[in-house]
Amino acid sequence: MGSLVIAVFLLLPNPPQSAPAHARVATRVVSPFVIQDGNALRGFSIELWREIGMRLGLESEFVIEPTVQDVLQSVKSKDATLGIAAISITAEREEELDLSQPMFDGGLQILTRVSPSSGGLFSSIVAGVLSSAALPILAVVIVTILFIAHLVWIFERRNPSGILTQRSYYPGILEAAWWAASTLATQADQMPRTALARMVAVLWMFASVVFIAYFTASVTSTLTLKQMKSDINGPDDLPGKRVATVSGSTSAEYLSQRHIDSTPFPKIEDALDAVQHDRADAVVYDAPVLLYYASHEGNGRAQTVGSIFHRESYGIVFPTGSPYRKRVNEALLHIREDGTYDRLSQKWFGGAS
Repeated sequence: MGSLVIAVFLLLPNPPQSAPAHARVATRVVSPFVIQDGNALRGFSIELWREIGMRLGLESEFVIEPTVQDVLQSVKSKDATLGIAAISITAEREEELDLSQPMFDGGLQILTRVSPSSGGLFSSIVAGVLSSAALPILAVVIVTILFIAHLVWIFERRNPSGILTQRSYYPGILEAAWWAASTLATQADQMPRTALARMVAVLWMFASVVFIAYFTASVTSTLTLKQMKSDINGPDDLPGKRVATVSGSTSAEYLSQRHIDSTPFPKIEDALDAVQHDRADAVVYDAPVLLYYASHEGNGRAQTVGSIFHRESYGIVFPTGSPYRKRVNEALLHIREDGTYDRLSQKWFGGAS
């Protein structure tokens, strides 16, 4: 009888192994989902996971990875128990990893630099005149005016019937400079009297036509280029523009599939920096990240344009066959049902600074 009991006991299935009470959580810094303050982490994803971990009785150790690809690799190799940040749910990632139900619904958006010429026509003209293309021409014109003024003063200062009323250097040279500048604008009302000064005047009038035409063309082309760069209102406007994105992201994949040339950067911070320093015309990336940047660090310097496109959801990633996936999904459902999720969402995405 005893041997029969032992045999039956051995045939019974083994009780399920309980998951460890310690979780190694891979993440990456991407505001407002994960924000690093010194050694402390905060943000929507961090607070959401802490709520989940508390309900599951888990102690969590966060491991910061530099990119989303590093987060995925850390989870895939089981160096991390799971990964959470702003990780898009895709069919390709589902083939290699287990993903939770959606924890956030978002999509892609476009961010551009706030143009300094957006204040109106006058500020646009000023920006064109002070542009890198027009400033050298303006400097050459000023130097040439001073040179012509000195020649006219030298040739005219001893002629009693000349155009100069002042013979001394300082009043006289200023008078000659005013004449040269007026001639440049084709507003001079008299010509020098001496032969040499007249020769200088004729040459200067011809040169003035060339200077004015070249300067006008430079300013016009600069204004046109600025208008073209700022004329981005949606994905259809991206071809031909300098587009920045993040390598390995769904935004990079989106641009590639639509044959839109882009420059991928390792981190979103690098892409945003490229736009701010005029190395790119626009950034295409996750809408919540760009919206948060435009209202915080980039406030007054960057703006999101157009509506959200290519809708996608974010999830928590696990190694294939992880015992945590089902438990986390259940916790997510409870968090949504009891209002905790709405409270966190309002805190980080409700428009509060």
